[in-house]
Amino acid sequence: MRGNLMESTVNVQEIEKQQVYPPKWYANWKFITASIIIIIALFIAAGSYYQATHFNSQIKINGTKVGGMTADEALGKLKSSELKNVVYVGAQQIIDGTDTKMAFTEKDLSNVKKLVKNQWTFFPSSKAKDYSLIPSSLDQYRSHTLKKQVEDKLLAMNQSLKAPQDAVVRLQQGQIVVTPSVSGEQYDVASLMKEYDKQEYISEIRLNPVYIQPIKEDSEFVKNQQKRLEEFLAQTVDYKVQDKVFTLNAGELIKNASISKDLQIKVDDAGDVKNKLTEINNAQSTLYKNIPFKTHSGAVVSVKVRGYGWAINVDKELPRIMEAFEKGEKSILASNIYGNGWKGEGYGYDKIANNGIGDTYAEVSIAEQRIWIYKNGQLVATTNVVTGNHSTGHDTSRGVWYILYKQSPSVLTGRENGKITYQVDVNFWAPFTNDGQGFHDASWRGNWGSKAYLSNGSHGCVNTPPSVMRTVYNNLSQYEPVVVY
Repeated sequence: MRGNLMESTVNVQEIEKQQVYPPKWYANWKFITASIIIIIALFIAAGSYYQATHFNSQIKINGTKVGGMTADEALGKLKSSELKNVVYVGAQQIIDGTDTKMAFTEKDLSNVKKLVKNQWTFFPSSKAKDYSLIPSSLDQYRSHTLKKQVEDKLLAMNQSLKAPQDAVVRLQQGQIVVTPSVSGEQYDVASLMKEYDKQEYISEIRLNPVYIQPIKEDSEFVKNQQKRLEEFLAQTVDYKVQDKVFTLNAGELIKNASISKDLQIKVDDAGDVKNKLTEINNAQSTLYKNIPFKTHSGAVVSVKVRGYGWAINVDKELPRIMEAFEKGEKSILASNIYGNGWKGEGYGYDKIANNGIGDTYAEVSIAEQRIWIYKNGQLVATTNVVTGNHSTGHDTSRGVWYILYKQSPSVLTGRENGKITYQVDVNFWAPFTNDGQGFHDASWRGNWGSKAYLSNGSHGCVNTPPSVMRTVYNNLSQYEPVVVY
């Protein structure tokens, strides 16, 4: 046992003698390495901090170099930088504005710091970059004064430049014709001013030329104009005169017209429409026409419509027809009617029967020296009369007239060459011509024979026996026709 113990002790001592310990230089190396790592870390941290607070070397803001500067330094340089405010359109300088300081203030520091942050790289970068920054406070000169100068200059330049010509759609001689567009040299000022607002905040403002473009012949707008004209040519307007309707066709009657940008059509030549209206007027009107009249006996005589009657005023109706076509109206009633009334009014437009005379009228036969009064086709009064003196040329005027007015009692005044030749009192007076012929009682007359008018007639009036004049007077109405034949 003792021997084993001694043997073990010897082995331990031998082992301890055999164990190896590191040299002193190894411990120094570890210290050095740790120191180097710390130094590198400090260097990196310092570099990173610098990078985070300074612009890279090739950085610009609005064309101003700010490389290596802090945000505060960069802002200071921007505040002191000048703008030349020179404006170009393409290669042409149009404005040499006033030099101004940039409008940056301390309010813009936060935005400059954002640029520092945005341009940060882990390692310093030499990559060139020019940032655009707009001051938070409005640059009054740049945004208002200079802008207005640019706009005025462009407008002034346009005055001497060739204007573009839009494609034009027209109706010519019944055909839809498109005249091609022509390009111009005038600037599109509105577009250029929008581009001005987007410019960077630097000394030179360079605007790309933008020109006013004409409306092209193949554009949708021109196609719409063509379509509108095609629709226009297919239009019809029903023109109603009395109880008849005349259908007017644009394609047949309108040969020349223009169309506006808002698709409104303007008729340029209404010659054929006027001819059509004249044709309708000739067919329908009664004024100054010789019309057949069926007398009390059934015989038919021709009488000329003179004081009575109506006609269409074609010149006044024409614009109404044109407007109806232009506005797409489907029908229109004749309204501009004229005649020989006191104020140019025409009478009988509302009468269709009996060739426009109707069934209420007074009939005067010079040959028979008699009158007949009809109301609604019924004879209500008839009597012998004495008409104008034939031998002295005072014949009662033949034709279709109308009762101008009625007066009871009345004083009749006769004139010759402007001088008063007589004045007589009558109980009833109903004139029917503008020169003073009419129905009246004649208490002074003794000769009521059928031949009295040949040499002992009136001055043109229809002398009516006093015994029946009240009945005749009561059955005559203002504006109703008087047929003398």
